[in-house]
Amino acid sequence: MCGISGFYSQDYKRSFDRILANMSETLFHRGPDCGQIWSDRDFGFGLGHRRLSILDVSEAGNQPMHSTGERYVLSFNGEIYNHAAIRSLLNQQRGGPCWRGSSDTESLLAGFETWGVEKTLREVVGMFAFALWDRKEKILTLSRDRLGEKPLYYGWQTSTGKSSFLFGSELKALRRHPSFRGAISNRAVSAFLRYNYIPAPASIYKGIKKLEPGHFIQLGPKDFSEKNLPESKPFWSLTQSVSEGVSNRWAHKTLDAVERLEDMLRQAVCQQMISDVPLGALLSGGIDSSTITALMQEQSTKPIKTFTIGFSEPSYDEAPKARAVAEHLGTDHHELYVSPKETRDIIPDLPAVYDEPFSDSSQIPSYLVSKLAKRQVSVALTGDGGDEVFCGYNRYTATRLWQTINWLPSGIRVFIAKRLEAISQDKYDLWCRKIPIFDGLSNVGSKFHKLSRVISAGNFNDLYTGFVNNWDQPEHIMRSEFQDSFHLPSIPSELTLVEKLMLFDALRYLPDDILTKVDRASMAVSLETRAPFLNHKVVELAWRLPQRMKMNHGQGKWILRQVLKKYLPTEIIDRPKMGFGVPIGSWLKGPLREWAETHLSENRIKIDGFFRAEKVSEVWAQHISGEKNWDHQLWGLLMFQMWYETVKES
Repeated sequence: MCGISGFYSQDYKRSFDRILANMSETLFHRGPDCGQIWSDRDFGFGLGHRRLSILDVSEAGNQPMHSTGERYVLSFNGEIYNHAAIRSLLNQQRGGPCWRGSSDTESLLAGFETWGVEKTLREVVGMFAFALWDRKEKILTLSRDRLGEKPLYYGWQTSTGKSSFLFGSELKALRRHPSFRGAISNRAVSAFLRYNYIPAPASIYKGIKKLEPGHFIQLGPKDFSEKNLPESKPFWSLTQSVSEGVSNRWAHKTLDAVERLEDMLRQAVCQQMISDVPLGALLSGGIDSSTITALMQEQSTKPIKTFTIGFSEPSYDEAPKARAVAEHLGTDHHELYVSPKETRDIIPDLPAVYDEPFSDSSQIPSYLVSKLAKRQVSVALTGDGGDEVFCGYNRYTATRLWQTINWLPSGIRVFIAKRLEAISQDKYDLWCRKIPIFDGLSNVGSKFHKLSRVISAGNFNDLYTGFVNNWDQPEHIMRSEFQDSFHLPSIPSELTLVEKLMLFDALRYLPDDILTKVDRASMAVSLETRAPFLNHKVVELAWRLPQRMKMNHGQGKWILRQVLKKYLPTEIIDRPKMGFGVPIGSWLKGPLREWAETHLSENRIKIDGFFRAEKVSEVWAQHISGEKNWDHQLWGLLMFQMWYETVKES
């Protein structure tokens, strides 16, 4: 795992390498083992690379790396899990190239040299983002993996009349370039308020894009001279794979599907366990991480290292579940109970870690568990992607309620929804503490209020936005009247309602929230995380399976549970799903209150100029009084204010 950066510019010739090195140095955390740059100053192009050594830790794996024929130069971030198979194919076709080392970067370069970019991208299995420079044709290729595990930003920037094309793994590298302007996009701020993240291809800055998952973009001499930005092109499409999957449904026995999935997951885990440095797993005790851990332990000759963070608040504490899984599987388990103060103490670090406004509160435990794991390993496998691929979120189950009551006249459904929402979330929480079936669940009141959105939804789009929106109308809190224009992507019409939700989540929520959260948290401490569920062959198989194999009698991830039952007893598996979060709502009323009021003060809100101070004050008062739980919305405002404060000072 590494950090990549670079730029093209006809200016700054005298300081070219210094600028390149400065950009690269901002990504030290992504690659503390080695840092190098390469430049063609005559043309005005350069690459930077920070290396976290995972495969072939010798100097033969250092980057930017040149191809055997010296035509291509590559700065690569990620892992190609099937690179040994690619080498075998290349050996057959090329009569055995002269390999200098055993890194997957070298295998990738040989593929580009032999097959070209598109064919190589279709062949590789892995997570990656890279910048490839063709020295002969003066063409830059930027690409990102199929599901969006690794990030890549790019775009033209002009300052004091000097224009540059910039790219990098994180925005902090682009900000270091003297051409960077940093004009904030109101459209992106509006989208951030709505979702708690900024959906690709947008970024927080005007003129800077995120490369979308499964895409690549190529810029040639004409694009550089005319300051053009061509459209990116897909080399793999999740939507197309889904369409092909549902038109070729699994026609064999359910038992055969369970065995096929287990075998494919086993292979994916085996590929992702290849490492020349210590390796472990992040274990929450849920279905996803437990399945990955079980398959890892099955294929290991010694106990694998597993890591869990525990909290004193029972409804947020996953450590007992993870401990039970670890004891049964016989892993070398490590857990750390973190006090509320220790948890809150990392909040000031979050803007620098996430580098762009981001406010999924599970960013806190993600960072803490990554920090714990890094003490002993440099690579950790995770269960990320299991919910989106195998139907795990509670909203998929809630969709059945909407389908059940949708026959009721809209006026009746709206009346019921308003009655549900009329009761404060704090009161719901207080009542539900006395009811055994709600024992251990967090934010019950918030769930009841979200349920009201489900009941009142008039159509599918209303239903989905009701699930994912934080601010239904962000323009009400923004100072300028502005409506974001991030529309839901088009999807195959033959999907079931639940499958539509799953696909929307996989296209947007998975890469822009879940994978962003994990990438930034883990790389902040130089830990590489890998997600076997996101092997694209596993994803393609999952979309062939009928919905009843994923959700059965209202229970999500049914087929994964059948796989896991081969390794764990039912009483460990069948436990209520917990969110990976922290009690932000109660903290804002208690130990974080003074801090929050400072960042949300009327004076500061007015000076920064993004939000309506009177509306922010109103929301804050409602939260403090318990009239309504605005924890997610307030956390978003606080994360934005902190981020903006950080970039103003940088």
